[in-house]
Amino acid sequence: MAGRAVNNTGAIMARIQKGWQPKRYLTNMSMAFFAADSDHVAHKIFPICPVTFSTGYYYIFEKGDLTRDNVQRKPEFGKVTPAKFGHTEDTYKCLVDQIIVGIDQINAQNYLRSNVPASIDPRRAKVRFVTEQQLLHLDIEFAEHFFKTGVWANEFTGIDEGTPGASQFLKFSDANFDPVNFFDARKREIKLAGRRVPNKLSLGYDSYIALKNHPDILERVKYTGSTANPAIVTKNVLAQILGFDEVQVLEATYNAAEEGQPDDMHFICEADGALMTYTTNSPQLDEPSAGYIFTWDMLGNGNYMATDQFEGEPGIHSEFVEGLMSWDMKKTCDELACYMSKCV
Repeated sequence: MAGRAVNNTGAIMARIQKGWQPKRYLTNMSMAFFAADSDHVAHKIFPICPVTFSTGYYYIFEKGDLTRDNVQRKPEFGKVTPAKFGHTEDTYKCLVDQIIVGIDQINAQNYLRSNVPASIDPRRAKVRFVTEQQLLHLDIEFAEHFFKTGVWANEFTGIDEGTPGASQFLKFSDANFDPVNFFDARKREIKLAGRRVPNKLSLGYDSYIALKNHPDILERVKYTGSTANPAIVTKNVLAQILGFDEVQVLEATYNAAEEGQPDDMHFICEADGALMTYTTNSPQLDEPSAGYIFTWDMLGNGNYMATDQFEGEPGIHSEFVEGLMSWDMKKTCDELACYMSKCV
């Protein structure tokens, strides 16, 4: 039939020889470097505290008044002086961050008609891209606000050799480092200062590897395995040995290179850092926490991370996917945290 392409073997081979290349996309796989869901940790370390207004106050009750013995012997025919129970206040301010990515509606038809894998569907892929970018941004801000030197009043630095000073310790990679006694000593200090025993240990990637392979840790688990179930050090095992409710490993990565430059991949949080904290699992009225992430639903739909889709102006045949998020990360109690740098 005139005008119709002939698709027998000979015709197809002839077109291939002339430079034509058949392109049929696999429908059951693709290569996408989205992070594993477990990599994102910002919301796992400090509790998310939803707020009604973008800016507001919260109370800080005076620790001195709460911890002082104010009970007195009642004088005969008289009364004691009323005890003081004071408070101060602090503020939060949730600002709005935004990301927008475009979809060319005309080019999108090629993908939609060729039965490509769902992961490359322009709309689906770019909604996920926006979500991934928001989580990446949140982790980067977490590292900037909480997981670095110069943030917490209580800081220790690892040294390679010698006798550690007052705010020093032998690095986790040193066989002479005593992990159990070191963390027990830090817990004691925080218990005295903040009236809570730290319940979370957040480790940079290299710090975690050094701790799980430390001779003292391995010695404590070597007789717990069998041929069928060999003894291995996991986050849960490490938490039990060191006496924490949970150990988190900060594995999220990002590309530090500008667009057009070779990829420059790094861990978001300092790989040789560690942060010990007492934090609540959810916001509490009568409970302290080392930090909070205040979040505001800027669109009034209950979500502090929102995704929207809208049409571009007439004639450009484009649409856009938008991501909005509103938050404020606050250090709320210095006494309930200890940061360790240069751990390896």
